Amino acid sequence: MNTSPRQKILIVDDEPDIRELLEITLGRMKLDTFSARNLAEAQALLARDTFDLCLTDMRLPDGTGLALVQHIQQRYAQVPVAMITAYGSLETAINALKAGAFDFLTKPVDLTRLRELVISALSLPAPGGTSSGIDRRLLGDSLPMRNLRKQIDKLARSQAPVYISGESGSGKELVARLIHDQGPRASRPFVPVNCGAIPSELMESEFFGHRKGSFSGAIEDKPGLFQAAHGGTLFLDEVADLPLAMQVKLLRAIQEKAVRSIGGQQETVVDVRILCATHKDLDAEVAAERFRQDLYYRLNVIELRVPSLRERRDDIELLTNNMLKRLAASTGQPPAKLHPQALEALKNYRFPGNVRELENMLERAHTLCENKQIEASDLRLAEGNCNPDGGVPDLTQIDNLEAYLENVERKLILQALEETRWNRTAAAQRLNLSFRSMRYRLKKLGLD
Repeated sequence: MNTSPRQKILIVDDEPDIRELLEITLGRMKLDTFSARNLAEAQALLARDTFDLCLTDMRLPDGTGLALVQHIQQRYAQVPVAMITAYGSLETAINALKAGAFDFLTKPVDLTRLRELVISALSLPAPGGTSSGIDRRLLGDSLPMRNLRKQIDKLARSQAPVYISGESGSGKELVARLIHDQGPRASRPFVPVNCGAIPSELMESEFFGHRKGSFSGAIEDKPGLFQAAHGGTLFLDEVADLPLAMQVKLLRAIQEKAVRSIGGQQETVVDVRILCATHKDLDAEVAAERFRQDLYYRLNVIELRVPSLRERRDDIELLTNNMLKRLAASTGQPPAKLHPQALEALKNYRFPGNVRELENMLERAHTLCENKQIEASDLRLAEGNCNPDGGVPDLTQIDNLEAYLENVERKLILQALEETRWNRTAAAQRLNLSFRSMRYRLKKLGLD
């Protein structure tokens, strides 16, 4: 006989019919329900009892569901909250997700969707209990990395779409996997896709699938990426590379939570959490009309920035030691040691390719070094990316200070342009310049 206590759900809605529908549905799921008609009653119940989930309407007689989400986030962070909104109130739902809501439902409430949401919310791990798993895979003890781990831990407890920004090689896919693995969808598929690697003529088939005979070469039914990720997470890497025509179809699939395969007659309902990433500046892509603004708002509910290796130099020694141990384990040989000068050279390197570049660099040096000792020369650092902090120049070699400073400025601007694929808006942001100032400097230095 199962004597474990039943889980408790708080329902907050001023409409008796909605409260009754939710109470009956959740009661059939063997859950205990407690109801409140307004914000004050909900806050009083929260102060008296412990709940496993809160379902709240957006509009309440004495306030808003958004205020309740914020109240719970501040005082009862362990309680997930789902918002119930009127059909089509997308902006309201997005604001709720940004405030910390687990997910949202639209009226009229779809009972199948309600049950899925409740099961998912009740399977959440306790807040703060996932950090050890993150620590083992996301190495680094610098302040940016500690903050990143806290954000991952929080986002894993939500179903909000997340836009993961950061430079190439900084570990965006690893961050996406951690958000998936620490959340309620961990037992379901994590499906990563590089949007820039799919030929445009095959995109619709890859994303939504096709039926046998729907086009030349379709010799059998094939499910798409959305169907493969059902119940789990779909990670859209380099989402900015999607052509505009595909962006329209992706937007509809996200809005309707359903897809239609090529040649299919009916839509298939899909339950997928969307995470996306790109090394490009999505704001700049929207401004240049290469990325749809409505899709941007659906994907960029919450932005999570992954720091570059330049911003976490204190982690380089830890990363290097770990990578050398893994390289040694794969070859069955003792790990090579890094000469102190080689470590210093790594700490003074710009790493335009970030952690991925460090890994490739060490793999090459580990193979080519003599006597299992990696010297600075074994690293083969690109000269233009060394000494990122500049150092103090030898004044005897400077004939004209103004010309010297212009040369330094030109190098930094060119580097920023190269790292952003000559996107002037993104380069200006990287250098902390206004676009107007950037345009002036480009003209002054003859780079326009």
